[in-house]
Amino acid sequence: MHLLCAFLVWLSLSDGLSPNCPGRCSCDSMQSVQCYRLMEVPSGIPSTTKRLYISHSRIQHLQLSYFTGLFALEDFILLASGTESVENDTFKTLSILKTLELLKNKLRQVPSGLPASLEVLKLNDNSIRALHESDFEGLKRLKVLELKNNLISSLSPSMLSSLISLQSLMVDGNNIESVAGPLALPHLKHMSMENNKLRLIPGNFFTFLQSLQFLSFSGNFLTKMPMNLPKSLLSLKMERNQLKVVRFRDMKHLETLSHLYLSENFLTSIEGAQQLANLTTLEVSQNQLQMLPVKLPARLQKLDCSSNLIQRVTAQDFQDLRDLKHLFLDNNAVSLFEAGALQKCSQLSNLALEQNLLLSIPLRLPKTLARLDLKGNAIQDIAERELKDLKQLQVLNLRNNKISALDLKVLEGLPRLRHLYLDGNPWNCTCSLLRAREVLKAKGTDVKGGQCAAPAEQQGESWMSSKKIMRQCEHHLHQNEKGKETKKKLKPEDSSSIRPSVDDDDYDYEID
Repeated sequence: MHLLCAFLVWLSLSDGLSPNCPGRCSCDSMQSVQCYRLMEVPSGIPSTTKRLYISHSRIQHLQLSYFTGLFALEDFILLASGTESVENDTFKTLSILKTLELLKNKLRQVPSGLPASLEVLKLNDNSIRALHESDFEGLKRLKVLELKNNLISSLSPSMLSSLISLQSLMVDGNNIESVAGPLALPHLKHMSMENNKLRLIPGNFFTFLQSLQFLSFSGNFLTKMPMNLPKSLLSLKMERNQLKVVRFRDMKHLETLSHLYLSENFLTSIEGAQQLANLTTLEVSQNQLQMLPVKLPARLQKLDCSSNLIQRVTAQDFQDLRDLKHLFLDNNAVSLFEAGALQKCSQLSNLALEQNLLLSIPLRLPKTLARLDLKGNAIQDIAERELKDLKQLQVLNLRNNKISALDLKVLEGLPRLRHLYLDGNPWNCTCSLLRAREVLKAKGTDVKGGQCAAPAEQQGESWMSSKKIMRQCEHHLHQNEKGKETKKKLKPEDSSSIRPSVDDDDYDYEID
């Protein structure tokens, strides 16, 4: 029996230990080979191998002889192996190679003589300084080119002229200071040049990029929006630049644009965005807006104006935004929030108002709200009228306000409340507050925080878990019930000598 078990264990491991599989490698049906911690590409890789993955090795130089006979190879991935150079034409004989990924190595140039069959080329996280026209010569089938996190300083049409089928170009995290146009890439759909050093995009840059749908110039030094953007754009990312103004009249031809990201710039106002009729997402956080954007597109679903200088919210700001679902106004200076300002936002589910100057919860909020964040304001009371219609509310964040009591009627009016954040408030730990705890427990609400500020004897106690407060309230309840029984036994003429019982709902216990 023991011999049988041993044989079965050996059999289960036999794939990786096959004589046809090199050491420190595992082979899967002789078509996929994975190797780790090698000093060179091993000999003896099965000729039927379609995918070869090598990771975390020490292969300083790749040479042609490593790949002799691997005519079935379709994908080669070399990750974090310290590779500095590749012999000329090393990959040229791999006539059906589709994917070549040489990631997180030390290459100083694009390998020469790449096979015409290549469709995906990823050279991210190397030390490539320049691109040449000859680097991509003959790669008419290439669809994806990634050169992120290298040392490239410029990009010109001649460098990419061979890539007539290219659909995705990613050159984020380089030192690109200038680009020239026009780029003749008629099938390009996705282009990202994030985190470079661009200051200007030439007007003819997009002339032949009329299939482009996703474009990102985030993290550059651009002071103006690029001109003549392709009409085909769906998403445009311009965060972390130096924009001071956005002229939407120059963008009105972008009829399909649905996502626009302008956060972390120097914008002081947003006007005319209604010209982008199909815009559904607008992010303008971390700018210098003193008022909400004027005349927004009616189809807008997400508006992020967090971390600005906005002071007022009025109904006029949101009168046409019936499709709005997510509104972020946190980290502003909002002190005036007009009652019913958001009532026409009949689909709003997420409202963020943290870190403002509100003294009370805004009135007549949309009934559709599922999350309401009010952390870090100056709210003192929670009135029933403020929350009574929010039957869909699941998350309520009231951290770091000035609230000392909870109204039972407020809690009973929130049937779907699942998460309640209360820490950082000066709670007055009455027995009625303890009853609020029981209501929350019965509802299955997850409550975070809630330390007592009063009475002095209970400071620091958590009213959600303190046994001390529970015992005090139970003692009071017992004494109160005894008083009621005594009163029943007294004759009517003696009842005046008995002190009236205190209504338990209003009792604020004190410890002698």
